[in-house]
Amino acid sequence: MRKEYRTIKEVVGPLMMVENVEGVKYDEIVEIEQANGEIRHGKVLEIHNDKALLQLFEGSQGLRITDSKARFLGRSIELSVAPDMLGRVFDGMGRPNDGGPELIAQKHMDINGAPINPAARDYPSEFIQTGISAIDGLNTLVRGQKLPVFSGSGLPHANLAAQIARQAKVRGTDDPFAVVFAAVGITFEEADFFINDFRETGAIDRTVTFVNLANDPAIERIATPRMAITAAEYLAYDLGMHVLVIITDITNYAEALREVSAARKEVPGRRGYPGYLYTDLATMYERAGRIKGRSGSITMIPILSMPEDDLTHPIPDLTGYITEGQIILSRELNRKGITPPINVLPSLSRLKDKGIGRGKTREDHADTMNQLFSAYSRGKEAKELAVILGDAALSDVDKLYAQFADMFEREYVNQGFYGNRSIEETLDIGWKLLSILPKSELKRIRDEYIEKYLPTQEQ
Repeated sequence: MRKEYRTIKEVVGPLMMVENVEGVKYDEIVEIEQANGEIRHGKVLEIHNDKALLQLFEGSQGLRITDSKARFLGRSIELSVAPDMLGRVFDGMGRPNDGGPELIAQKHMDINGAPINPAARDYPSEFIQTGISAIDGLNTLVRGQKLPVFSGSGLPHANLAAQIARQAKVRGTDDPFAVVFAAVGITFEEADFFINDFRETGAIDRTVTFVNLANDPAIERIATPRMAITAAEYLAYDLGMHVLVIITDITNYAEALREVSAARKEVPGRRGYPGYLYTDLATMYERAGRIKGRSGSITMIPILSMPEDDLTHPIPDLTGYITEGQIILSRELNRKGITPPINVLPSLSRLKDKGIGRGKTREDHADTMNQLFSAYSRGKEAKELAVILGDAALSDVDKLYAQFADMFEREYVNQGFYGNRSIEETLDIGWKLLSILPKSELKRIRDEYIEKYLPTQEQ
């Protein structure tokens, strides 16, 4: 039964206090009806004795509390889900905003779902091909993994997100693949870019898109990623699909969390973020993965822009603890015009070894990956040495390594935002680059692979 109260006592920013309440639950949805019939929505943030603290979704501007009433609906925020979600665009609260018809819901799901029980988790082991060499070849994405992208302001993470959404697929299976894309706190231009890109390339047909704009209320930003993950859970576990969830930008989400925390006068943690930021992020990230006995899976790529390119900032720092690696974008590579500007050396995929090799990618994948990392690292060192001491200080082999580093950035990393390479193409480019070096330098690759794959004309 819906309970109504005319005991609204106080409004401060997005927060409202209702007194003399009973039977009210945490996270419950509230309708605030004004005398003129206008209805605003909120949710219960805190309950103390007979007082309930509410958070308003639409803000409190112009709200008259003397003649308003609060109606508690007895449920938390829910998302209406159905197979017809694919190909649709929703706002940050899960309402269609693409001009299409209302969704005929198969079921309503609470967006505050539970993280996967560790005992029920299945180990990620299947390769997901993104078509991007720097990811597929060196920091491989595996089905069920959480692999964030750490970017900086002004870097083209939006283009990278759109590229992954367009190109990603699980190889060697006919199971349906879907993308859930959540844009959190972005500008109208960015939202327009994503939607148009998906429509033009046909990716929209397998994508569920949630768009929360920068001028939407902060509280909606907190709900948007959970809407996306809930949609992914429905597609994965009810419809048996492989689902890739891309959320951009987690930094905007954390800023909204900080804004609400400040309004609640909570004791701030590092850099003003609430002390429960780690827990809050974990409740979202840990909903991704594979469950034993279920065919569907959720793979997650959260994208965040690091304030001042600071890897130790609380948002990337805590995200790195919860997830299985990171893809780091480089400002230096971006200045050189290399796209996507992925800095492969500090990037890491902790599960890459589980998704590569014979039967998954190719038998030589692990060896060539290790050799490319090693050669690129040494090549960068050689180039730094040349800057300090001049080219004359380099040995002939070091000069080859320096040449390798330049070619690696130009040919392997640099492929544009519309280049879609198969894993075989990626591995072959790697072999072509390794042929720059003397065969004696390829110490990390087994002899039989060198005989089989190294281009012969360069030996």
